[in-house]
Amino acid sequence: MKKWILALVLLQACLLVPAIAMAEESATRAEIIEMCKKAEQLLLTNKEAGISEIANPKGQFVTKNTYVFLMDFDGNMLAHPMVPQLTEKGPLFHVSDKNKEKPKMIFVDFVNIARNNGEGWIWYKWTLPNSREVSDKFTYIRRVGYTNLLVGAGIYK
Repeated sequence: MKKWILALVLLQACLLVPAIAMAEESATRAEIIEMCKKAEQLLLTNKEAGISEIANPKGQFVTKNTYVFLMDFDGNMLAHPMVPQLTEKGPLFHVSDKNKEKPKMIFVDFVNIARNNGEGWIWYKWTLPNSREVSDKFTYIRRVGYTNLLVGAGIYK
């Protein structure tokens, strides 16, 4: 009987530890905002170094379950640490989110948030990394000073 209880306790611990680890790996909204502010400051101080660091998949702007990306107001992705091929696509204004009922032109929205408000959050549907499953995603957009650049970082719900 004691072995059965011990086995049950160990099984529960094994199931609980990954869940706790995953919960600890989720970035908060405050962390995302702070990371975007740091990226903005680096870009304003040294644009080339900022682009290089944002594009680095092992850099300071990739943490937990989020990363910073960089775009210009013309819809071009200038740096993306996870999908660097996006920098070769040209303007992304034609790309919509994955909401089949009411798709959003998210890259247009990103630029409008940065240009009109300076910063803000947007909700949309996007494919989970390394998956085909679509999930809710919340992305923070921030204009880089008074430039025509914006940084963003998001989290899946």
